[in-house]
Amino acid sequence: MPTLLPGLLIALSMAASAATVPAPFETIAMQAEAARVQDRVPDAIRLYREGTGLRPSWADGWWYLASLLYDQDRFSEAAEAFRHLLASTPRRGPAYAFLGLCEYETGSYDDSLAQFRAWAAAGWAGTPELRNVAVFHFALLLTREGKFVESLYLLGTEAKLVGDLPALTEAMGLASLRIRNLPENYPPEQRERVWLAGKAAFYESQSPRNFARANEFADRLEARYPGLPEVHYFRATLDEVESDQDGAEREYRAELKISPNHAPALTALAGIDLQKADRDEAGLLARRAIAADGNYAEAHHMLGRTLLDSGDAQGALTELETAKRLAPTNPLVHSHLAMAYSKLGRRQEAKTETETFLSLKRTESGMAPPEEDSGTRAARIKK
Repeated sequence: MPTLLPGLLIALSMAASAATVPAPFETIAMQAEAARVQDRVPDAIRLYREGTGLRPSWADGWWYLASLLYDQDRFSEAAEAFRHLLASTPRRGPAYAFLGLCEYETGSYDDSLAQFRAWAAAGWAGTPELRNVAVFHFALLLTREGKFVESLYLLGTEAKLVGDLPALTEAMGLASLRIRNLPENYPPEQRERVWLAGKAAFYESQSPRNFARANEFADRLEARYPGLPEVHYFRATLDEVESDQDGAEREYRAELKISPNHAPALTALAGIDLQKADRDEAGLLARRAIAADGNYAEAHHMLGRTLLDSGDAQGALTELETAKRLAPTNPLVHSHLAMAYSKLGRRQEAKTETETFLSLKRTESGMAPPEEDSGTRAARIKK
């Protein structure tokens, strides 16, 4: 037995030494952190790549790798890292926004918009800088998709905070004139028109609204481009905000002389007629809007409202169910659907639609980006 003791002690000593040596992953993780803190960016990127390769579930590693690549404008690589991050952690909020920005920069606009929508649904998480840049690009992509009202809503939240910035004016002008282009790729000959509309929209969005300045730029727009599409429609929307119903009606009709199949103008005029209790004319206009664009949800909604007001609950139900299919997140569609179901004695369905309406209204109230001080936001957009 005594002769075995030295060998046993050596073996135990070697085992103890081995236990104190960090495993390869822990070593790389520490080296990556040190390189990042010391601003040795190439080394940090290399080490975070190694670490995430060894441990694909390393959320912090994916986060720092993606962030470093993003800061280096290596957007395609950053996007891939953010996708891995989203797959490795339940705390996904800011990653959606960053991935949306990366995909915007690489031209994957549809994917980018989907990420921004997921980000908004997750509560607009992130630093003020991230929120500001992401909200702006989210709005640009909504304009590109034809969601002009939603885009102007987001841009309006920015306008109240940052003031009169050229990039914001341009974005608001594109949405106001319903031009489905990004700022970097719309025709140069439209720039003055976009600028005038953007300035009018900017002043209309202020709190309190500066109607005098908004009308000044809208007048210039109309004087310079009286025969071009969307100019009179935009002016009509400003008149409605100012509660000038006669002016709005006149401008909508002027738009129809230029664009006879302008579904939003037809629908807006139907709404004005419905307010006047002219149901026959409202119904005719709504049907014209549907004929012009069968996928325009608000036209079906308007016809449904008109039929409901006329006592035709069954006809209204058909149109409102179509509107719901086309615009499932519109709270008012569900509200009017509840009325139609109620008139038809379908109480359970009416209750379901009422609950959906209330749920969507609650969600809608939380779908605005958090506010921050105006100086911070302005600095972010100028960048």
